[in-house]
Amino acid sequence: MSTYEVMWIYSENESAWKIGHQRELKRLLDDIRGGKQKYDYLVVWALDRLSRLGIGPVLQLVTTFENYGVQVRSIQESWTSVDGPMRELFIAVAAWAGKFESDRRSERTLAGLAKAKSEGKKLGRPHGSKDKVRRRRSGYNNRYARS
Repeated sequence: MSTYEVMWIYSENESAWKIGHQRELKRLLDDIRGGKQKYDYLVVWALDRLSRLGIGPVLQLVTTFENYGVQVRSIQESWTSVDGPMRELFIAVAAWAGKFESDRRSERTLAGLAKAKSEGKKLGRPHGSKDKVRRRRSGYNNRYARS
């Protein structure tokens, strides 16, 4: 196992299941593209943490990082440190597996919700309940909320 000096940690703190919700990945790419940061390696827990959208998006991300001189390394997939023609195939298989797992989880969730609904269970928050964390108002709503 290689050791790395940690320069910066980019960590998603919210669900990033939808495109556009990966704020930290966007910040990382902006930092690299803008020349604000220079890294030799991007170390991830597993390749599916970069994206679960399938082979194309993961290969595109890895290629983008490599074009900026950043080698992608995965803790769970040690073969990412090996160069050669099979590396791209292994990345594609890992990306496919991540998307497959994500799709299966979504199917199970939807099936569970449909079953609960068919049994007459009410879904969602109880009427009148509020979030525990108060959401911050911004923009137009904020200006007129205090009137």
